[in-house]
Amino acid sequence: MLEERFRVNLLEGADPRTPADLRRALRGSAAVLGMLSDPFTREVIESAPELKVIATYAVGYNNIDIACCRERGIRVCNTPDVLTEATAELAFALLLAVSRRIVEGDRFTREGRFTGWQPGLMLGVELWGKTCGVIGLGRIGAAFARRARASGMDVVYANRSESPHAAAVQARRVPLEELLRTADVVSIHTPLNAESAGLLSRERLALLKADAILVNTARGQVVDEAALVELLRARRIFGAGLDVFEREPELSPGLVDLPNVVLAPHAGSATRETRAKMGELCAQAIIDVLEGREPRNAVV
Repeated sequence: MLEERFRVNLLEGADPRTPADLRRALRGSAAVLGMLSDPFTREVIESAPELKVIATYAVGYNNIDIACCRERGIRVCNTPDVLTEATAELAFALLLAVSRRIVEGDRFTREGRFTGWQPGLMLGVELWGKTCGVIGLGRIGAAFARRARASGMDVVYANRSESPHAAAVQARRVPLEELLRTADVVSIHTPLNAESAGLLSRERLALLKADAILVNTARGQVVDEAALVELLRARRIFGAGLDVFEREPELSPGLVDLPNVVLAPHAGSATRETRAKMGELCAQAIIDVLEGREPRNAVV
């Protein structure tokens, strides 16, 4: 789509990219299609005076200095909607994997330790009739809640304000602390910003029920990962399913050794269909801006 209209330079070999990499790559560029790991800092943005649009291959845009873009009249576009169902699917897959100890059981069986049916072997927890707490009932949170309802769970949610999706998924809004104390499943779907960074602190994680399951497919910085490791190691909660990490791709010490956590490599939107649609959205946003039209998915 882009090569049909513009001269395209592909930056290869540098991953993750540094601000210096981006400054070099953006020289003379009117547009950039970037990844969520690309640091579009003020320094990077100001080094590209011809830049008109940043299309980020993600929903989140915490890696972009939005204030700087607004000052300079640079459009920022993301990829909402198209990855909603894929991310909700992965979050629910993590929940099922943790609750029924799928990964642990797979390893146990492959290692030849399965010697026959036993009544106490690989006991998990049922989801039917339990309470699901959703932190951030936006599009993805609502899609996850819909799956929870279909599995026989009651849904509560914590939001800064009433969610427009609440009625459709029959979800009741409660304070965050109440959600953490009462939910059997807690799934995080809040964007990363100044308010949500560190939201699940050591003190708040300590509120979780002893048999609770925590799922995070949002951003790793929302959770105190070291404190979570301590909870999991002490079996203070049943388990966790994580697709994102606090210092991604680095993992907190001890996390990989825990059998009661399932780890995924930030694969929430990793389906063939969704990734293709994300690319098309980014390309179309660039085309629209450079050809003088209002982009569909503009953040600023």
